[in-house]
Amino acid sequence: MAPPQLSLPDRLGIPRPLVLGYLGVLLFMVGDGVESGFIAPYMAGHGAGTEVHASYVITAYGVTVMLASWLSGALSDLWGPRRVMQLGLAVWVVFDVLFLVLALGPGNYPLMLVFYGLRGFGYPLFAFGFLVWITATAPAARMGTAVGWFYVAFTGGLPTLGSLVAGATNPWFGQFGTLWVALGIIVLGGVCCLLGVRERTGFARLAPPEVRPVQSLMSSLSIAWTHPKVAVGCVVRVINTAPEFGFLVFLPTFFGEELGFGQGRWLTLLAVIYGTNVLCNLLFGAIGDRIGWRRTIATFGGLGCAVTTLTLYFVPKAVGGHYWVAIAVGMLYGITLAGFVPISALIPALAPDNKGGAMALLNLGAGGAAFVGPAIVSVLLGPFGPAGVVIVFAALYVLSAGLTLYLKLPEPTAGQGGDGDTVAPAVAAAPAPPYAEAGPGGGARLP
Repeated sequence: MAPPQLSLPDRLGIPRPLVLGYLGVLLFMVGDGVESGFIAPYMAGHGAGTEVHASYVITAYGVTVMLASWLSGALSDLWGPRRVMQLGLAVWVVFDVLFLVLALGPGNYPLMLVFYGLRGFGYPLFAFGFLVWITATAPAARMGTAVGWFYVAFTGGLPTLGSLVAGATNPWFGQFGTLWVALGIIVLGGVCCLLGVRERTGFARLAPPEVRPVQSLMSSLSIAWTHPKVAVGCVVRVINTAPEFGFLVFLPTFFGEELGFGQGRWLTLLAVIYGTNVLCNLLFGAIGDRIGWRRTIATFGGLGCAVTTLTLYFVPKAVGGHYWVAIAVGMLYGITLAGFVPISALIPALAPDNKGGAMALLNLGAGGAAFVGPAIVSVLLGPFGPAGVVIVFAALYVLSAGLTLYLKLPEPTAGQGGDGDTVAPAVAAAPAPPYAEAGPGGGARLP
């Protein structure tokens, strides 16, 4: 008897019942990413006053993103992923409308801080709630691929395709009108996910009945002292994308105005940087499996990003308005940023008895980056200027390389690389469901 024919999603490693969910996440993150290339200078010119004041708004947003990233796994365990996604969509829509109508439109800076900050709870609850749904549904043998496709959808939207949408709509509707277009795309993505995915696992509580809310929340933090290497990995994960969020505060002005590229070419450059990154994620996953996870993260991620962070700013500044030079150094940064990809396999392997908790802490690190990057800009941009901020970001990448060397697995496992970094493919591809042990699930946005 011939084996049954697999559908295209199954052959690609995407759980077929969740296909529309992946599409919905992509659309949601496209809408989220529309503003990433211009919101800081726009706020500076419409009530915030300066880029530093705009960075305070984005820092407040980063705080709520960090909290929501941590909460997404625990709440999905307790309420079910679908309800958490509904909450995330509602939070985004309500506070985005308030931000546009009552804060940004009339140029009210205090309300910008409040509404833009509270809106930050939205996307982690929605996107990472769906990630928990994936880990609770996908077959163990294809778990790594299924999660990998989530990150393709996530990063493909924010900021890659989102920047391209902004570049196309800004000339037609203006920046303020484009923000309303983005809200429409987000609603479309939410509807696609919540009405299109009928897989029943995500409709119900995932945690065992005896797990209580406080227990679920605290277990995702206690792993920081029961497994110190996981806590160090969380710090590395923060450093991974903190500069990315910080760059979005001042690079739009640097490339768009100081170098004279204009907003359209800056948005194209941003899309090229992260489009290159998306394409290289699979490459560095394979490299990590071959030469070791730690070695890949420390060498290509930490040290590589330290170099390309400096070149991203100082090379275009030295040569002036040569757009293709900016494209080249931007692509190099996107390539090396992908060197951090194996951290999603390394960190859970450091706590095999509580992979759910390890992923929750890694998720906290992903959200923390959205706070730390703009916070560094808020503190240092005024006294030291963009050059000083870039040097600090490069130094942090060097620090991440050193910290990564500490993340050695305690015992060799079949299939490890030469430096004892990796685990067997079957282990790396099958993290525990989010409700395994006591820790909630979740995941970090890998660059």
